[in-house]
Amino acid sequence: MSDRLPPLTALRAFEAAARHLSFQAAAGELNVTPAALSFQIKSLEEHLGAPLFHRLNRRVELTEAGQALSPQASEGFQTLTAGWRAAKRVLDSGILTVTAGPAFTAKWLAPRLFDFAGSHPEIELRFAATLRMLDFATDDVDIAIRFGPIDVADDPSLHLALTIEEWVTPMMHPDLVPKYPTVESLLDATFIFDDSMKFLKNTVSWADWFGTHDLDTPDLHGTHFSQADHAIDAAQSGAGVVLGRISLGETALRQGSLVAPFETGLMPRANFRVLCPKGAETRPGTRAFLDWLAREAGRMEGLRDGRRIVRAGD
Repeated sequence: MSDRLPPLTALRAFEAAARHLSFQAAAGELNVTPAALSFQIKSLEEHLGAPLFHRLNRRVELTEAGQALSPQASEGFQTLTAGWRAAKRVLDSGILTVTAGPAFTAKWLAPRLFDFAGSHPEIELRFAATLRMLDFATDDVDIAIRFGPIDVADDPSLHLALTIEEWVTPMMHPDLVPKYPTVESLLDATFIFDDSMKFLKNTVSWADWFGTHDLDTPDLHGTHFSQADHAIDAAQSGAGVVLGRISLGETALRQGSLVAPFETGLMPRANFRVLCPKGAETRPGTRAFLDWLAREAGRMEGLRDGRRIVRAGD
């Protein structure tokens, strides 16, 4: 039997039909008629010399040969699609797609994007605000900003362009500052709990922060938020005091709608990583965004001046 490959269109028809186990659904996906798809599959079976489907009354099933071909065909088309998308991204230098978590996108990226857009009008930024781990090859992503443990190794096929350190400190509306002049008085506050970092093995909590001042905490009660930006918003409204993440509270602190009056900050054993495929960091659009990101991240360092930053667990 010859190893000569059949026409790509016939393989594509088979792959879709094998996925759907329906000629009609596969034809709809490929924008062809069921008759045209059936013709392609018949030509593929003639090329192979054996049937690939059992044709039943209202459905189809893969034969043993079809079961052997289906996963390899699917993998092959996924690889081709990834390669095609990668080639298009290389040529389409005017579009840059960045993925980051919803809170980081809303509170850190969005407020400062006018600066990047003004400096680089030739680059069209697109954002995928999600915590889902996206694939650079299949999801058309150029840069990923992800928050996670510092002791987890990154994929060796990726370039680590930048790390951004995160830390937390009590943040509150300016009107609340006179009520809590000392760390001890803060124990009487209405607490806002940011539960967004609970996925970490060594997370940080109000008890940890008070512990850096050698204060035991009774059971602390308050409102819990699963999204960090919602906790920041609640603190800005005056609803209580949040142990806020500096990356997400930075804009409000600079604008004065939040105040961080205590000198102690607590750093989780996690940080932000800025990643891209190896080699992509040299592309003009990617390089411009990474350089801008590094400058903006450096501006946060000024918020550490005069503070005592403690690494959790040290």
